[in-house]
Amino acid sequence: MLIYLDNNATTKVDEQVLEAMLPYFSEQYANPSSIYDFAKPAARAIKEARGQMKDFLNAANENEIYFTASGSESANMAVRGVLGTNKNKRHIITSKVEHACIFNLYRQLEKEGYRVDFIDVNAKGELDLAQLKEKIDFDTALVSIMYANNETGVVFPVKEIAQIIKSKNPETKFFTDAVQAAGKIKIDVQDLGVDLLAVSGHKFHAPKGAGALYVNPGTMITPLIVGGHQERGKRAATENVPYIAGIGKAAVLAADGLGYEATEIKRLRDKLEAGILKNIFNARLNTGVTNRVPNTTNIGFEYIEGELILLHLSDLGICASSGSACTSGSLEPSHVLRAMNVPFTSIHGSIRFSLSKYTTEKEIDYVIEKMPAIIDKLTGLSPYQDELDALKKLKM
Repeated sequence: MLIYLDNNATTKVDEQVLEAMLPYFSEQYANPSSIYDFAKPAARAIKEARGQMKDFLNAANENEIYFTASGSESANMAVRGVLGTNKNKRHIITSKVEHACIFNLYRQLEKEGYRVDFIDVNAKGELDLAQLKEKIDFDTALVSIMYANNETGVVFPVKEIAQIIKSKNPETKFFTDAVQAAGKIKIDVQDLGVDLLAVSGHKFHAPKGAGALYVNPGTMITPLIVGGHQERGKRAATENVPYIAGIGKAAVLAADGLGYEATEIKRLRDKLEAGILKNIFNARLNTGVTNRVPNTTNIGFEYIEGELILLHLSDLGICASSGSACTSGSLEPSHVLRAMNVPFTSIHGSIRFSLSKYTTEKEIDYVIEKMPAIIDKLTGLSPYQDELDALKKLKM
């Protein structure tokens, strides 16, 4: 049995996506930059995918879409691209709960002499908008705030953030990492007012190794990868045609499935969440109950180590996570949960469950059934028995 509830780490490739990719591995294997007729289907596949991604994000023009190899590359391309065209400005604003690919990039930029402000969040994971507004000044080259948090699912008010930025400094560029929002909630770059937006295909049932970056026509970026003419000179390298075709098809399917995400997947998420919180006395929700993407919950189990929980879940064929897949090898508690001031009693025992369109009711029922026994066993092994007894009395 396999129950996969780690879809914020990666997703299963949709069979229709795989079908769309296969011809470009075999029959249509030409380099799309070649001028002979045999190369034209590959070139058309890229153009079609660019149009599909344009529609997915509601960009005004397909030339605002650039294909990359990952969300991390898209983010680096956006950030370093903007800074490369604004060398006289040395101030960046981001949040304390960004994904590692952003958070670590800004730590590196600090070493390179940039002034970086990390904006706080509250206990629900919501951004301090007043602090953001206060920090924007004449030297601010870039504000970088994620759309949806990868660990908690909290959705940030991107449109409102864009309005704050432009009211304070119209020259400041706004980049949003929408990797965990794409395919879960509707994204409309024109309505949001963002300057740059990154997505990663393997979060919405495309293959790993396919990403995209939206850049509005008023934003100039320098290339991250220098070489040939590909991607209108902004991203050199022969295009990965099968994967570009895959992310394009996945974008179409994801757009069609947003209604299911908002209703059925949310219902299953809420059922899982309620079942765990009802039946396990030392479980606590690590985020607010509203304003989240519909597939994600983060639950802390007090006075228990999360890695032990994950191992016991794995023995039952249940896949979950203690946080971001990019930091899963770290013994440090989540920087996201630390920023939210999650109590020390819970932070090390926090588990993220993330669902997809392939998650079934039977699977959710199975997890709800098995979780209490796992937590009860580990609770009995905890060195904090007095604290657990007191917590149990408080909850009864």
